[in-house]
Amino acid sequence: MTFATALLFSIVALAAIATPGPTVLLALSNGSRRGVRGALPGILGAVLSDFVLVGAVALGLGALLAASEFWFSMLKWVGAVYLAWLGIRMLRSKGGSFDAPRAEAGEPATGMNGDGRKVFLKSFLVAVTNPKGYLFCSALMPQFIDPAAAQGMQYAIIAVLFASLDALVMLVYAFVGARAMRLLTVAAGRWIDRTCGAMLLALAGSLAFYRRSGP
Repeated sequence: MTFATALLFSIVALAAIATPGPTVLLALSNGSRRGVRGALPGILGAVLSDFVLVGAVALGLGALLAASEFWFSMLKWVGAVYLAWLGIRMLRSKGGSFDAPRAEAGEPATGMNGDGRKVFLKSFLVAVTNPKGYLFCSALMPQFIDPAAAQGMQYAIIAVLFASLDALVMLVYAFVGARAMRLLTVAAGRWIDRTCGAMLLALAGSLAFYRRSGP
């Protein structure tokens, strides 16, 4: 993979990643309730899912989902139900007692998301149960792969670039959420959660009605 190809992929991937999706919304919500440090487990979960996604595309899972209505529907409904559950949880949020200076000092942050393991699993599961991600990446990534060169290394480079950009974008959203809680009230934080919850429900609905292309 040439530098120009890697740069072009990074630009296209960044444009796609920056569009608010489920993991980005979770980073914003986690940042507002737990601070940037408290949002890191969720960011790590999403980054791990990026490597799973790229690996699955390299092994042909995206093509399988595009060809199999059964497996596509199974993954789609699991993802839609999980997104809806998270959205309802956020809509029912009563706000939190997030204190930014204390969280940044490394003390445990409390809130709806629980401990770091739960935050990690939420972001990871949201990403790996979204069939749209597999289909999108299986359509995008092979265009940047040179079939005459070793494909394993090329997919590894793509995975590192994709995960790095994803982490950077989510860090920005987490910082925005944490900064908002420094300037606003707990009530405002509650509305951040509810807004993210409503958007997750909307994404769950769009996923439920999403149809794969092809026969």
